[in-house]
Amino acid sequence: MEFPEGLKYSKEHEWVLVEGETATIGITEYAQEELGDIVYVELPEVGEKVIKDDPFGAVESVKAVSDVYAPVSGAVIEINDILPDNPETINDDPYGDGWMIRVELSDMDDLKDLMNADEYAEYVQQQKENDEEEDEDESEEEAEDEEDDDDDK
Repeated sequence: MEFPEGLKYSKEHEWVLVEGETATIGITEYAQEELGDIVYVELPEVGEKVIKDDPFGAVESVKAVSDVYAPVSGAVIEINDILPDNPETINDDPYGDGWMIRVELSDMDDLKDLMNADEYAEYVQQQKENDEEEDEDESEEEAEDEEDDDDDK
């Protein structure tokens, strides 16, 4: 799994490319893999303000609909016009053509809360381990429930 250097990452699995006072935002490779095939993308309008940690759009996949959270605050200056008709672009190229919005940063301090590539890779690894533990716990509970059902017979 790829986590390009030079990007910043949020705990909600968005990435940010900062160029001057402009931030390009998208979802990470990990996020798009977890979602599966993306079939619809909802984006804000140019001129709208996004607030750090608040949803600014949504991504619908064959598995679920998920909000996309703003990793930084600012005014939307551009949206990726190809996504409404080609949402699968996010699956194909999450860090390139699959970017979602560009915002003019209103507070550069927002960037301090984001992770670098190494920190994010470690965070994703922890997420995967937690998911595996939850899956094991669920399997154990299901096995116990089956035993209880057998005892009831």
